[in-house]
Amino acid sequence: MATARKNKDFNPHNCGVTHFLNRIGGRWKVLIIYAISKKANRFSILQKVMPDISKQMLVNQLRELEEDKMLERIIYAEVPPRVEYKITKYGKSLMPIIDVIQQWGLNDMKRRNK
Repeated sequence: MATARKNKDFNPHNCGVTHFLNRIGGRWKVLIIYAISKKANRFSILQKVMPDISKQMLVNQLRELEEDKMLERIIYAEVPPRVEYKITKYGKSLMPIIDVIQQWGLNDMKRRNK
């Protein structure tokens, strides 16, 4: 069951920045993609590395990222079943942007701590 996202397609001026923010804006999606890129690829691990996210919010964000083809959900036929997330090729196209955001954040933290 797909949930309706309020702002997914709201972009009256066809702005690239608005489109970007509609896809991965908000507090969690960039962090989820970054965490999965660093091998935090299971639900329980994501909860540990992002303790402030609620279980339901994590579920919703993972579903949206999967729906937008940025993540792939892999289900292993084991007992108990195991689910892992993998960044798709499309999702990997965000990594250079996320890397720049990471570097900017590190530089800004250093600047503020001087």
